[in-house]
Amino acid sequence: MENLKNVAPIEDFNWDAYENGETATGLSHEELEKAYDNTLNKVNDREVVDGTVIAMNKREVVVNIGYKSDGIIPLNEFRYNPDLKVGDTVEVYIENQEDKKGQLILSHKKARAARSWDRVNAALDNDEIIKGYIKCRTKGGMIVDVFGIEAFLPGSQIDVKPIRDYDVFVGKTMEFKVVKINQEFKNVVVSHKALIEAELEQQKKEIIGKLEKGQVLEGTVKNITSYGVFIDLGGVDGLIHITDLSWGRVSDPKEVVQLDQKLNVVILDFDDEKKRIALGLKQLTPHPWDALDPNLKVGDHVKGKVVVMADYGAFIEIAPGVEGLIHVSEMSWSQHLRSAQDFMKVGDEVEAVILTLDREERKMSLGIKQLKADPWETIEEKYPVGSKHVAKVRNFTNFGVFVEIEEGVDGLIHISDLSWTKKIKHPSEFTQIGADIDVVVLEIDKENRRLSLGHKQLEENPWDVFETVFTVGSVHEGTIIEMLDKGAVISLPYGVEGFATPKHLVKEDGSQAQLDEKLPFKVIEFNKDAKRIILSHSRIFEDAAKEVKAEKKATAKKAAKKEEAPMIQNQAASTTLGDIDALAALKEQMEANKK
Repeated sequence: MENLKNVAPIEDFNWDAYENGETATGLSHEELEKAYDNTLNKVNDREVVDGTVIAMNKREVVVNIGYKSDGIIPLNEFRYNPDLKVGDTVEVYIENQEDKKGQLILSHKKARAARSWDRVNAALDNDEIIKGYIKCRTKGGMIVDVFGIEAFLPGSQIDVKPIRDYDVFVGKTMEFKVVKINQEFKNVVVSHKALIEAELEQQKKEIIGKLEKGQVLEGTVKNITSYGVFIDLGGVDGLIHITDLSWGRVSDPKEVVQLDQKLNVVILDFDDEKKRIALGLKQLTPHPWDALDPNLKVGDHVKGKVVVMADYGAFIEIAPGVEGLIHVSEMSWSQHLRSAQDFMKVGDEVEAVILTLDREERKMSLGIKQLKADPWETIEEKYPVGSKHVAKVRNFTNFGVFVEIEEGVDGLIHISDLSWTKKIKHPSEFTQIGADIDVVVLEIDKENRRLSLGHKQLEENPWDVFETVFTVGSVHEGTIIEMLDKGAVISLPYGVEGFATPKHLVKEDGSQAQLDEKLPFKVIEFNKDAKRIILSHSRIFEDAAKEVKAEKKATAKKAAKKEEAPMIQNQAASTTLGDIDALAALKEQMEANKK
């Protein structure tokens, strides 16, 4: 009680009048009440009025609408406006002037909704900038609270650059423009991009007006595609083509740059209206050829990675931006037409020898076969005439078989050198591509890098033996295995084949011998060099008939000779005696005359 202080009463206070209900002003209590009420706003339930924020905490906002009590509104009704502060004017909807606790019940949300449609339409008509609260994501964009109406913000209208993460915008309050209203369905479409486009357009004009070829600018990676990178130069976009990203080959631009990365670029070109701007990144660094080791020369060995493959060769990157071509002909000493893919693939690390080097043209040719010795340098030592080897069949021609003894050492087996006995029309009858075949070296052609090879020479020539078996006039059993226009091919013993013309295929009964018929044949010609045996079936019975005829003739001749012999002898004897007498008489006469 000691804290209480004595307060002196008002000296002229009229206590009697107070006791009688009279006020100090002389007005009645009712009159004072009425005067107080006149100082307050007249409000009605379900009415929208303006109020002033007089206090706020984390949950509630206290609003004074000039009424005898203040109203309290949940803070989440103002989430679209994070900048709300004491002293701001806000619209409120009066739900109840006095609840059971005597509290004024207000709603900001309902107040906005009551006026929202008019406000949205006015914003569209006046091209007005309004605030909205992004509530959540939806298909193709976002849902935005604008004056209490749920409006649609398309993903393409959030910003001028493509948006990769929509979720970062949820819960944000941003400025928008109303771009479209469907009155029938009460649909509202808003855009944030439209706000910044006008500003960017001005920036773009300023930037484009100052553009010059060779100018270096800072930009931000806006988008990465398979063919290049789009760079935002501050409102205007330019493209770095994939070939201008690096001096080396680039398969994916993401290997070089990342989204939102800031980098310096150089302007390479642009069209007349400066709408298409070509930018370069690699041009800001020296060309790798200029930095290439000045001591590098033809004959040196280099290592690199295969970056591109073609049928005709492979491009090897020996340093970023420095490539050399290994032509397929420099991959192997072999002369076979092959694809470069048979030797290497993209990504392979290879060692090669520099064959040509042109620094001005920035070209280099390489070889890998030079890492091995040329087999033809010592061909006579490794594959002398008469030596035997195993080769692989590579290709056929009508006249023979191309084989490879080792990589780079090719040879030809002539069709006539495949077999001593078989008449081969095409090499495919004898062997097949990819098969191994035994060969003997017959001749070396070093100039044309080819060996003449033989297969039959690995065996003795059976025709030396055949010469003693198939003598002219000898008869052998044979089977007709092929009928041709000019005659028939006959299979003889020991795997030998002979030939008979149609006139030699006539049988004794006058009919013609047929395919697969087995008959005796007489050898009428044997040519060892040409490996030719000419046969005749007809000659067998024709020669037999001639022999019979000849025998008969000989017998008749003998008989005739026996009858003539005595007469001749008598004639000879008588003639001899007569002659003797005449000669004796003549002799005597000659001698008498002499005397």
